[in-house]
Amino acid sequence: MRGSPLARLLLLVYLALVVYASLYPLTGWRAHGGSPFEFLAMPWPRYTLLFDIVTNVAGYALLGLLAALALRPRLRGAGAVLVASALGAGLSLLMEAAQSYLPARIPSSLDLLCNAAGACAGALAGLRADPWEQPLREWRARVLLPGAQADLGLALVGLWLFTQLNPAMLLFGVGDLRDLLQGPAGPARAPELFVAIEAVTTAANLAAVALLVSAIAAHGAPVRAMVVALVFVALAVKTFAFAVILRAQDGFDWLTPGALQGLVAGLAVALLAVALSRVARLTLAALLLMAAAVLVNLAPQNPYMAAMLKLWQQGHFLNFNGLTRLVATLWPFVAIAFLIHLAGRRRDNGLG
Repeated sequence: MRGSPLARLLLLVYLALVVYASLYPLTGWRAHGGSPFEFLAMPWPRYTLLFDIVTNVAGYALLGLLAALALRPRLRGAGAVLVASALGAGLSLLMEAAQSYLPARIPSSLDLLCNAAGACAGALAGLRADPWEQPLREWRARVLLPGAQADLGLALVGLWLFTQLNPAMLLFGVGDLRDLLQGPAGPARAPELFVAIEAVTTAANLAAVALLVSAIAAHGAPVRAMVVALVFVALAVKTFAFAVILRAQDGFDWLTPGALQGLVAGLAVALLAVALSRVARLTLAALLLMAAAVLVNLAPQNPYMAAMLKLWQQGHFLNFNGLTRLVATLWPFVAIAFLIHLAGRRRDNGLG
């Protein structure tokens, strides 16, 4: 019996994200002359926020769950819990030790304890996944193509949803290289230009993601319903991010005139374009992603957005901010490479 390639893929991706978030901003490394594990003997911080404890536990709970699922079917029960818990605790120990070389980070035995507890809780939750395993396998077989390529595409869709947790970017506006390269934003422009760029960027990315979904969907799958559901989930994630990271009353601040126009246009294009041939869909999706990436890098500054996001750029969301920015920056380029790979495999198989 084979395990789930998707679970193993998601585990690898999540491990990379945890390492990046733990070591962000990855600058200022210095030798301190002591042991990186000195923090284990230090007292707990005098002031600890509930937010920090919850995020540490939740972040590693997902790691423990993915690890337990990735170990199936070779290891189940108590063995899977022990291995997944050990993985989470060991990774957390290494990350806390590495943080001792970063002036912007403070290693803590309390963080290690919360992370280890979260990994154990997630692994225990994996024991309760048995009733869901077969229905999920049947759902995947019904709506997605077989093979690892569809799993990779599904992982890309999941990462795209993750990018919506960043309120600093335009709606669906992934690919801003200025964040990665520390380049300046464009000068202030007329509001009409900003609205137009936001509308086109939103529409192009929405249509491209819809075409990506159609490329990994099984024959006969309800692609249009899947696209509508995906857009609904993405907007729910965006609303949640604005409400939690900013303020509850700011939940729908992402719904600007440009975003609304882009949503309507992008959804209309997507629902029509999924009827094209597979090669045409792959080509159009790649072109739309490239065009949207160019536009998002040319987008002028939005003074209102800059003022509203002071909370996001500072404080306890700093590490999460860096993680979502990285994923949002790289996502369209990884997706374009994936689309090119799909097109190449299609030609190798002699299919149109």
